Amino acid sequence: MLKGEGLRKNGMGRIDVARLGLSAEDVRTLRALKTPAKIQKFIDALDYQYADTARSPMRVLRERKGHCMEGALVAAAALRINGHLPLLMDLEGVRDDDHVVALYRERGLWGGVAKSNFAGLRFRAPVYRTLRELAMSYFEHYYNLRGERTLRSYSVPVNLARLDGKSWMTSEEDVWCVPELLIAARHYALFPDKVARTLPRLDRRSFEAGMYGWVKH
Repeated sequence: MLKGEGLRKNGMGRIDVARLGLSAEDVRTLRALKTPAKIQKFIDALDYQYADTARSPMRVLRERKGHCMEGALVAAAALRINGHLPLLMDLEGVRDDDHVVALYRERGLWGGVAKSNFAGLRFRAPVYRTLRELAMSYFEHYYNLRGERTLRSYSVPVNLARLDGKSWMTSEEDVWCVPELLIAARHYALFPDKVARTLPRLDRRSFEAGMYGWVKH
C-alpha cells in the first residue's frame, strides 16, 4: 500500500483545503471534476502550448493553457481535491520527450489522466493491475516524428504531497521541483536494450491516427 493511501477512503474531510492555498473559485472548479473522465475532458480543453515552463495548477487554471506536465499537475490537483492521492508517474523515452501521467486507483486497479499532443497518450481507464501494465499501454502510441517507438521506462509513483512545502499547487513561480522529483524517482526498464535495438518503426496508418489533433510547434 502506498503511504497515505487511506486518504482515498477518508475523503477530503480530514484535509484542510484552505491549507492547500487554492482560491475558493479554483477549489470549486476542481471539485466539479468529480471523476477522472471529467478531469481528462477538462485538461484536453486547455490550449496545448510548447514552452519551457512548469506552471502550477493555479496558474494553469488562470491562463487555461499548458503542456504535458502542467496538464498532469492540474489532474493531480483535481484528483486530490476529490479524495485521491496526488500521484504522478514519469514515462521516459529516448530521442523523445518524457511524458507525465497523473495516477488514480479504483477497486485496486490503476488508471491514468494525461495531457498530450498525441492522441494515444491521454486517458486510461482503471483496468491495469500494475503500473507496468499501465505504462505498457502507452508503448504503441509513444513515438517520435520519425516513427520510432521511443518509450523505454516508467517511474514509481511520486506523491506530490511531498512538495506541499514548496507550494506546487499555487506557486506563481515555475515549480521545477516537480520535474526534478520525477527525474530523481526510481525508473524501471520496460524491456532489455537488445529488444529496443530491433524495434521496427511505426506503420504509416498508426502514425497518422496518433497525430490526430496534433498541434505543430
